[in-house]
Amino acid sequence: MPTAKPFAAAAGTLRNRLHLSLRTRGGGDGPSRWTSPGHQERPNGYLFSRTPPPPGQSRKWEDWELPCYVTSFLTIVILGVGLNAKPDLTIETWAHQKALERLEAAQKMTLAEESE
Repeated sequence: MPTAKPFAAAAGTLRNRLHLSLRTRGGGDGPSRWTSPGHQERPNGYLFSRTPPPPGQSRKWEDWELPCYVTSFLTIVILGVGLNAKPDLTIETWAHQKALERLEAAQKMTLAEESE
């Protein structure tokens, strides 16, 4: 049975590291770990911290937005068409087709026997 000493040492180390990280995240006295000078300390209430444009003006698109939107739209269209047009390769469909073929062959056999 292992002794409790290594577990106690590991628990103490983990506790100290967690205590240090919680102290720096909580807005302690020193500089924050997650912000640097020039960044906002608190959110201003707007999405992505962007102030809305003045009334009557529309927001200007950034250069990455149009290719991103076009690519997303085309991906949805291609997947929608492609997934709806794929062949039905399930085992149930295959078994159904084979059963229909066997029924048709059996009906032809009975018709051939009746005509003789």
